[in-house]
Amino acid sequence: MLNCNPCKTPVDTESKLGPDGDPVEDPTLFRSLAGALQYLTFTRPDLSYAVQQICLFMHDPRVPHYTALKRILRYVRGTLDQGLQLYCSHTSQLIAYSDADWAGCPSTRRSTSGYCVFLGDNLITWSSKRQHVISRSSTEAEYRGVANAVAETAWVRNLLRELLVPLHSATLVYCDNVSAVYLSSNPVQHQRTKHIEIDIHFVRDLVATGHVRVLHVPSRYQYADIFTKGLPSPLFTEFRSSLNVRPPPAQTAGAY
Repeated sequence: MLNCNPCKTPVDTESKLGPDGDPVEDPTLFRSLAGALQYLTFTRPDLSYAVQQICLFMHDPRVPHYTALKRILRYVRGTLDQGLQLYCSHTSQLIAYSDADWAGCPSTRRSTSGYCVFLGDNLITWSSKRQHVISRSSTEAEYRGVANAVAETAWVRNLLRELLVPLHSATLVYCDNVSAVYLSSNPVQHQRTKHIEIDIHFVRDLVATGHVRVLHVPSRYQYADIFTKGLPSPLFTEFRSSLNVRPPPAQTAGAY
């Protein structure tokens, strides 16, 4: 596909992959390409959601899955100069963005949750993953995503403490679901949320001790959207840049 027509996004905004379709002629080729793309996500977080979607069907790939995989390759072909950039940062605050696409899978109705964690101005960890259970509400799906992000930031804080650079300010976790933000600090256990009790108490304990603050962010600035669903091209490009996935800075004359 060296001479393929590039596309602006790795996944479209309409279709959702399911188990339907004719089997592919060469499943081994599909699995090989999907595995290679998994390695590419180590430096290309903008590919995480698209690659996660096709990897769900590696056991039984179908023609629509192969078409989606080729779209990712077309996107990569047009963005070969893009990559995760790291810069000198003047702040060491830990900030996470968490989002979930409630019941996004058309066949299982499971949600996809995603998060990204910044240390200062640099993206250091991210995830796009299908939730293991079916959420009965969007609040539950969002809150499970928040719990995953909080667990990741707790691990990062412990790692920095072992490296003798502890963080003294609270971790900020941004979520675009008001109900999930409310549950993180409200000590009342509601009847409709008893089934997510463990995640609620886990996050609340860290909020109560001052290690974490869960705050609301408008969907327009929810960067974790790029890990949970297909986005329109202008919004995708903006979020990709916000994740520091950009071409390398141009070298000045005489630089090596």
